[in-house]
Amino acid sequence: MMDKLEAHQKGLLHRAISVFLFNSEGKLLLQQRAKNKYHSGGLWTNTACSHPYPGESTLQAAIRRLKEEMGLETNLTKAFQFTYRAEFTNGLIEHELDHVYVGSSDIDPDPDREEVMDFTYLSLEEIENKLNSTPELFTEWFKLCYKYAFHYYNQK
Repeated sequence: MMDKLEAHQKGLLHRAISVFLFNSEGKLLLQQRAKNKYHSGGLWTNTACSHPYPGESTLQAAIRRLKEEMGLETNLTKAFQFTYRAEFTNGLIEHELDHVYVGSSDIDPDPDREEVMDFTYLSLEEIENKLNSTPELFTEWFKLCYKYAFHYYNQK
């Protein structure tokens, strides 16, 4: 086992989690990652994301990180998983098996400012408009999976 920074330095495949939380209007809660993150700082992404601890299930990690990053608790359902690889300008490589969880809540987030600079709720159309005009403002993994999360949520 190794820590996540070493895995990102070596580009090794490892587990990750992504949480997509929707409100009753069907809008997705996005977060803007804190600038001090060691990669993708300041970029917009899904509600919460991270890596499970050794021995921790992906569901446990998703619940933990939603609470730690956004101060929220709700039921989450595994929607899908996917594998991706992305290289960053700082030499780090994300090669992840990302387990995606979906939930809903109308409770206002109380984000940890060490993790999250800002947040907003956006519809699928609003996200696609922003991605078409300014794709560089979003994380690589978000660009790959947001449509599937919306599809899953709307099929429930």
